[in-house]
Amino acid sequence: MSLPPKVTDRAFARLAEINEDADTPKALRVAVEGGGCSGFQYEIKLDAPADDDLVLEGNGQKVVVDSVSLPFLTDAVIDFTEELIGARFTIENPNATSSCGCGTSFSM
Repeated sequence: MSLPPKVTDRAFARLAEINEDADTPKALRVAVEGGGCSGFQYEIKLDAPADDDLVLEGNGQKVVVDSVSLPFLTDAVIDFTEELIGARFTIENPNATSSCGCGTSFSM
């Protein structure tokens, strides 16, 4: 059984901050593409939901995952972290067998 990704309250809160002054709020799109130093890489951007997207909602915000990327993100956790080196959306993916140091690419 495939479980959809989860989005933390912290990620939804940060997305709400980003969309706070926007005329048209955008969803956070999380996708998986081929490439990167480990075989696959995450693409995270603001976008409008598409018809075949899984839409995860919280705090009045939307996070979307396309149907092709969804199997790669089964039971993953989408979060937002703030560290000394910067702040960013992160993905904790239990399906990844290894990942690069920057956390944006992984292998399965």
